[in-house]
Amino acid sequence: MTATTTPAARRAPSRKGLFVPFILLATLVVLWSAAWFWVRDRAAREMDAWLAAEAAAGRTWTCADRSITGYPFRIELRCASLAFARADSRFTLGPITAVVQVYQPRQGILEASGPFHVEQGDLTGDVTWGSLNASFHGASEGFVRASLVVDALKGTVRGGGQPDIAFEAPHLEAHGRPTPGRFASDGAVDLSLRVAKARIPLIDPFVGNTDPTDIDLDATVNRATTLRTGAVARELDAWRRAGGSLDIALLSLAKGNRRVQAHGSLDIDSAHRPQGQIDLRAAGVEAIVGQIMGQRFGAEKGALIGNLVGQFLGGGRRARAEAEPDAPPRGDPALKALPPLRLTDGRLMLGPFPIPNVDLPPLY
Repeated sequence: MTATTTPAARRAPSRKGLFVPFILLATLVVLWSAAWFWVRDRAAREMDAWLAAEAAAGRTWTCADRSITGYPFRIELRCASLAFARADSRFTLGPITAVVQVYQPRQGILEASGPFHVEQGDLTGDVTWGSLNASFHGASEGFVRASLVVDALKGTVRGGGQPDIAFEAPHLEAHGRPTPGRFASDGAVDLSLRVAKARIPLIDPFVGNTDPTDIDLDATVNRATTLRTGAVARELDAWRRAGGSLDIALLSLAKGNRRVQAHGSLDIDSAHRPQGQIDLRAAGVEAIVGQIMGQRFGAEKGALIGNLVGQFLGGGRRARAEAEPDAPPRGDPALKALPPLRLTDGRLMLGPFPIPNVDLPPLY
């Protein structure tokens, strides 16, 4: 005899389980949203606290029409304009956007629009650009690297009783990182700067052509961690007293057929002037020396001195080649060694000769 099937036994299985993933997803969205708004509010509070601390120290930052957006995965700070002021300087900057990923809070990206206007003492500067992007990768004990890339850069520096300095460059990029093995002990930071096709009309007469200049710099700033956002004079003097210096591993300038490579070290003397020595190698050396010496002795005598220096350096190269025929070449054979460039007691010296009409004023 077959058992009779009850209505309860014939009931269809429950479909509640089908809704569990959607319930979990909704719960996750709610929790994530609550967390994002908490992070945003905390970022706003910390920013307000930092601005208050800066104001108490005499540094005023103004972020016009500040907003914090970016939900759900980013924190985006936007300012319609940014202004900074303290006793010795001030600047204004166009719209900026700073972005941080919620899951990578120590990595940030900054985009800024011009114009940029800065005032430092009796100097003023105005700069514009096509695009500006900066990035920062932080770490628990400092930072990993920082970068800046600018296209279509153009600007002018005025004041200080000197002629206006106009400049422009299609492309500029700068990078910084802690010097391996020396950041913790010496506060050393490696810097790399690349500028393509820069034009600075003020230097054209000294070099003898109007071609654009390519600039490459690799250097290390020692005691960089002593520098803060205080007044320039105070920060530079603290850096000087801490033993700060700039070690130039390579500075390369190429302007038409004039090329210079340099390395050396610079710091600040007790009178607050730059001092140090830079070793130079150059191509087109006759024209370079002729232009420099022509400022003091006249164009004709300057050209004669330049030719004599070129022949002397060339003769030294030939003498070495004859004495050491199997010796490997030293660097680029097109570059000739120049007398060292020395900055001492407020003077700029090329070997034993002071460069005319050039005095090194105090930096602060």
